[in-house]
Amino acid sequence: MFEFAWPWMFCLLPLPAIIWKWFPAVRKNSSAIRLPSTYGLVSGSQSSGKRWLLLPLMSLCWIMLVAAVAKPQWLGEPLAIRAEGREIMLAVDLSGSMEIADMQLEGRSVNRLTMVKHVLSDFIERREGDRLGLILFADTAYLQTPMTYDRNTVKQMLNESVLGLVGERTAIGDAIALSVKRFRDDEKSNRVLVLLTDGQNTAGNLPPEQALELAQAYDVTIYPIAVGAEEVVVDSFFGQRRVNPSRDLDVPLMQSIAKQTGGKYFRARSTNELEEIYQRLDKLEPIAGDPQQLRPRVSLFYWPLVISFLLFIALAMLHYRPWGRRS
Repeated sequence: MFEFAWPWMFCLLPLPAIIWKWFPAVRKNSSAIRLPSTYGLVSGSQSSGKRWLLLPLMSLCWIMLVAAVAKPQWLGEPLAIRAEGREIMLAVDLSGSMEIADMQLEGRSVNRLTMVKHVLSDFIERREGDRLGLILFADTAYLQTPMTYDRNTVKQMLNESVLGLVGERTAIGDAIALSVKRFRDDEKSNRVLVLLTDGQNTAGNLPPEQALELAQAYDVTIYPIAVGAEEVVVDSFFGQRRVNPSRDLDVPLMQSIAKQTGGKYFRARSTNELEEIYQRLDKLEPIAGDPQQLRPRVSLFYWPLVISFLLFIALAMLHYRPWGRRS
């Protein structure tokens, strides 16, 4: 169906006539001597033959210009879109320990944040029809992306995050509390928080125990994911030795958060171990939303705009004729 998005713009059509009526051209009385010109003799007969075209062309040019401003568009047939999905908040740790390069990605060593970005990017792509949000936390927690169906924006904001953006420590309690705050006013929601961290709570305004009480009060299900290898080989003065780069990880806290909120604790020592959480979240029953329809729109403003431009060129050619010269 064809329509104009701004049909009220056609009220501008009589504007040139109004200006011509109420603001006539100023004629100056001058005593200067006027000399006859050969321009009228040379081109008089030709200009009289084309002068009658000026007013229709000018009018049509103005009509096409106003039509372009009125935003003509073509509306397609209504399409039903998916009205159910999950609501998942992603909370990503940006503390200093996420810089430890103890993860393997495609045969090379990368830091923990790089691995999290790689895995979550794939996870976000698979969440078609779900609403996603993004929280970044370190010394405190910040809402980077509110709940949205725009997966590309969530993925872009995640990829643009850098270590040290919000500090060096880990505020797990603040991240949980902020997600609860965002879920609190939404009754039709799964209220799922995926918490990715590699340490223990060392900062923030709210301890994890109090944040956990809030999550239980508002039925927020938390899936903690502990990121980091359990053993790496390092070179030292006395030779190679094995160390645990995840010794500061508070596993009991992660397990308690998952158990008391009805979620599940995951240990991510590599990219392959996160496949289980995909399958677990896919089993969550979607929440039905209000029926929605989408009508495809194709903008057509450029057609009258091009016609107006061509008419303007025609007017310019009629006014500045190569066959007439002023002497």
